[in-house]
Amino acid sequence: MADRGLHFLRQRQVLFLFLFLEVSLAGSGFGHYSVTEETEKGKFVVNLAKDLGLGQGELAVRGARVVSDDDKQHLLLDSHTGYLLTNEKLDREKLCGLKEPCLLYFQILMDNPFQIYRAELTVRDINDHSPVFREKEMVLKIPENTAEGTSFPLERAHDSDRGLNGVQKYTIDPNSFFHIKISDTDEGIIFPELVLDKALDREEQRELSLTLTALDGGSPPRSGTATIRIAVLDINDNAPQFAESLYKAQALENSPIGSLIVKVSAGDVDSGVYAEVSYSFFDTSEDIQTTFQINPFSGEIVLTALLDYEAIKSYKINIQAMDGGGLSARCTVLVEVLDTNDNPPELIMSSLSSHVAENAPETVLAVFRIRDKDSGENGKVVCYIQDDLPFLLKPSVENFYILMTEGALDREIRDDYNITITVSDLGTPRLKTEHVITVQVSDVNDNAPTFTRTSYTLLVRENNSPALHIGSVSATDADAGANAQVTYSLLPPQDAHLPLASLVSVNADSGQLFALRALDFEALQAFEFRVRAADAGSPALSSEARVRVQVLDANDNAPFVLYPLQNGSAPCTELVPRAAEAGYLVSKVVAVDGDAGQNAWLSYQLLKATEPGLFGVWAHNGEVRTARLLSERDAPKHRLLVLVRDNGEPPLSASVTLHVLLVDGFSQPYLPLPEAAADPARADALTGYLVVALASVSSLFLFSVLLFVAVRLCRRSRAASVPAGPFPGHLVDVSGTGTLSQSYQYEVCMMGGSRTSEFKFLNPVIPNIQTQGAGRNNEENPTL
Repeated sequence: MADRGLHFLRQRQVLFLFLFLEVSLAGSGFGHYSVTEETEKGKFVVNLAKDLGLGQGELAVRGARVVSDDDKQHLLLDSHTGYLLTNEKLDREKLCGLKEPCLLYFQILMDNPFQIYRAELTVRDINDHSPVFREKEMVLKIPENTAEGTSFPLERAHDSDRGLNGVQKYTIDPNSFFHIKISDTDEGIIFPELVLDKALDREEQRELSLTLTALDGGSPPRSGTATIRIAVLDINDNAPQFAESLYKAQALENSPIGSLIVKVSAGDVDSGVYAEVSYSFFDTSEDIQTTFQINPFSGEIVLTALLDYEAIKSYKINIQAMDGGGLSARCTVLVEVLDTNDNPPELIMSSLSSHVAENAPETVLAVFRIRDKDSGENGKVVCYIQDDLPFLLKPSVENFYILMTEGALDREIRDDYNITITVSDLGTPRLKTEHVITVQVSDVNDNAPTFTRTSYTLLVRENNSPALHIGSVSATDADAGANAQVTYSLLPPQDAHLPLASLVSVNADSGQLFALRALDFEALQAFEFRVRAADAGSPALSSEARVRVQVLDANDNAPFVLYPLQNGSAPCTELVPRAAEAGYLVSKVVAVDGDAGQNAWLSYQLLKATEPGLFGVWAHNGEVRTARLLSERDAPKHRLLVLVRDNGEPPLSASVTLHVLLVDGFSQPYLPLPEAAADPARADALTGYLVVALASVSSLFLFSVLLFVAVRLCRRSRAASVPAGPFPGHLVDVSGTGTLSQSYQYEVCMMGGSRTSEFKFLNPVIPNIQTQGAGRNNEENPTL
């Protein structure tokens, strides 16, 4: 028996060697690490940074993290030291159960750049469990005529440990009737069998009790015991027989509790109590006992718990049929669990960034993994997002996906996106899972402020009050936050002589424009400047707008009389011959107004006159004319007061005084009119000098003209005969004969009060004197 055990142990070692080589080859390209179970939390596993060829701290810079396939954090990565540590106390039996080897798959995710490192951790078993018999007492009914060498299978002991730490051998108490035989299955599980060495005699001994001991291969070994109670029966020479040695059945994982899985049947050719067959489970695991139930009389196997394909895909059930005589037969029922699409796909997010700058190039926003616990078409999944979004979904390794931007975004078009990631399987009916990610687009300063208009025209009436609000400029910025905060400022004027800083100011926050001082239309009618609008971004962006301010005129200037000038010097006297007809132009009042528009429209009005009705003033041009014929009764001296008024609101006015002297002819001596003393406030020295100079030149010119006329008249008087008859009394007889050969009257005005003295030569006011005199002479002297 020792040789058999050693041979069996060698077979298992060879099997484990092949399994180890297979796992090693399959893991090429992976990181393969191992740790002993029951290792305390925080124990060192491997220097992952060194294993990956990275420097100390580089894992922290790249944001390395551990992602396990079962979504449990068994391991902890110290990204600063690069050490991979246990995050909990690992129990191989809880993690893997019957699986051997016990492998935990995980990935190391790193950003900047994105990289996935796949690895597996082998949890090595230790001998921390003893073999356990589920039944502490096994009852065998053996007929007394049972032949020597007959084997009786026994319930095996269960050990949660695997490999050498599992059950390796069985022993019983020394006795003369039985020994233990070890047999194994294809799965490498050993079963004890009780072998009869000596025929039983019920009359000598009706019952035997043996202790069965199971030993594992640990160091030190652990053991478990059970009692075998053997009842010696009378002869039952036919054992039950199953119709089939292997029954196969299928069950959907969503089958309801109570569903019939399969019915087994066994017959016994004996009669009576030896033909009564009862069914029971034989050497079954706890999972089978809690999931299935067999009717001991009918052999029907029904479901007592819900099936889960993802947990257990098939069940192997051993059934025993025993007759009333203690003979039994066994068969196997293989139940295959059929998958149904009862698990929606899962999306496990590994990393997520909910903000992205609008000018960023292709940027990774999320890294996630998808899986479906179903199998076949039910476990195949597809992943997609909406088509109308500027994002891409790229598959990576091991069912990992990367969500990234398709290119630079524009926050001004859209500042946030709700991305729905849909994961759907291909089962019937299809199940899907949706995960919504909200991405906020961060603003960058890529838009300059924009004025509502490229140019502004503001109207301001002159004589305004200081700090008067005259208008506003406005600019908007399509950016957000500080990038959209607009401030206004004045730019230096293009005209270096324009004192812009003392004329206007702008509110930096609101764009309101204010006049800093009173404006004067007569000094400055319009001016232009530029306003800059700049945002608070970095770097700041700006734009400009042109502002034109037009000063509106106010009626703040009274009319100013240019002629006749009222400066207190020698007044201007207008000479009017008494023979002047109605409408005779006496003088013209010339005035100007410093205002503009209707404020400069002037009208003239005669306010006072020495003799009302004799003179009139034209309202539109200021011409002073005679209103009727003059007579001898009219006074020789007249004083006229003319009012000049503008068309403003309220109107402003000025007045001027005219002196008119009625003369019989221009030869009459000029008699100046008495005037009041000049107003000292209006005296102008320069004007006085100019008047004196002009008066002197005018006097000299007048004297020359008179001399020239006198010489011409004398020459004519000598050559012509003097006509007889009366001569008009208002003419001067310069020839000594009492008449002139040709009679003319001239009106001469010495304008001593004006800035420029001038002579005014008028046409002869009596052009028909000569012709009339000639006619009279012809009548008196017909011979001529």
